[in-house]
Amino acid sequence: MTEQPATGARTAEPLTQYVQRVSRRVRAFDARHPLVWDLHLTGFWVTAALIDYYGGGWLTVTRAPDSPRWLVLTLSLALSVPLLWRRTHPRAVLLALTPFALVNAWTGIALQAAMLHLLVVFHIALRRPARTLWWAAALLTATATVTAVRHPQGGPDKEIVPVLMTFAVATAIGITVRTRRDHTETLEDRARRLEIERDQQARLAAAAERARIAREMHDIIGHNLSVITGLADGGKYAAVKSPERAAQALHAIAATSRQALGELRRLLDVLREEDHPEESPGPQLAPQPGLTDLDRLVSGVRAVGLPVDVTVTGTPALSPGRQLTVYRVIQESLTNTLKHAGPGTTAQVELSYEDRGAVTATVTDTGRGGPAPGADGRGLPGMRERTALYGGTLEAGPSPHPAPGWRVHLSLPEESPQ
Repeated sequence: MTEQPATGARTAEPLTQYVQRVSRRVRAFDARHPLVWDLHLTGFWVTAALIDYYGGGWLTVTRAPDSPRWLVLTLSLALSVPLLWRRTHPRAVLLALTPFALVNAWTGIALQAAMLHLLVVFHIALRRPARTLWWAAALLTATATVTAVRHPQGGPDKEIVPVLMTFAVATAIGITVRTRRDHTETLEDRARRLEIERDQQARLAAAAERARIAREMHDIIGHNLSVITGLADGGKYAAVKSPERAAQALHAIAATSRQALGELRRLLDVLREEDHPEESPGPQLAPQPGLTDLDRLVSGVRAVGLPVDVTVTGTPALSPGRQLTVYRVIQESLTNTLKHAGPGTTAQVELSYEDRGAVTATVTDTGRGGPAPGADGRGLPGMRERTALYGGTLEAGPSPHPAPGWRVHLSLPEESPQ
């Protein structure tokens, strides 16, 4: 299948595209081998000057037909050969041509090769500061003045004005080309910077996505594996004395495993939807749990053997993202209690909903004082990252003395109006 142009995009005509391609190739070749083009152009003008000399064309415009032939030949070469350096040293070339141009004007030979100084003026306007054009104009005016004084034909207006007009045209062309070149370079530089910025944004987005996936995987796997481990340990001890309790533990392990697999499957489904957004107007699956899943979370923790007391104040009115943040913070806090608090621990969850999406959540336990140093590399940082997304604060540390255990306090401010 051929790729169709985007709607509203302008496509150049085939002839224009061909000219652009050829122009780019010529410029690229000239950039790699500048001497080749300089030799060809200089050779062309030297050949034209020699044809003008040997063919006698200069006799049709000269004002001194009896001039020595060696002088005419010398001026023909002197006014054309220096063009080889017109691009690299245009000011030096103009200075080198000026004495021969003055001799040409003084003697009245009036070779057409003297007009080649306009090429040098063009390159001065193209490559050098604007102030250089003033003394270039002065040199050309001096040459025209010598001709008008030595060999007048109709007054200064017919000798000097045409020279100044041709000088203005050459200067205007040089400035126009220079302006377009600078504009093109600016656009190319901007395009390069936009490409770099795009790549940087893509890398930042990929890093943020990896961090988000890592948080979700940690919350899903870490919590459920902690619950499964607790249930398995309890079932092992209950197998001898109470087979019924062991069977209940196995049933709870199976249910928790299915729940974890379901959450992972839904998470992967959403990731596939995000990888191919054109196939669907939007993700139709919602793997992230919300506040409605809080009861199931608490029930699972209680089934492991951790008594949890939940106190709710107010009516929840939170966006899905805020619900996920509250849920994950509570989930991670209870998981850490299961891992590190020790036997005989109880937990307390306090939720307070306020107006316009503000919420506070406090999870405390009566255990040994929280996670062991270095035991969890992602839990607390993940909770803080989630909280920071909504401008909230998270406090995690030992409960205030003399209360034992660990305390996690989450506070999300009011939602900003959209």
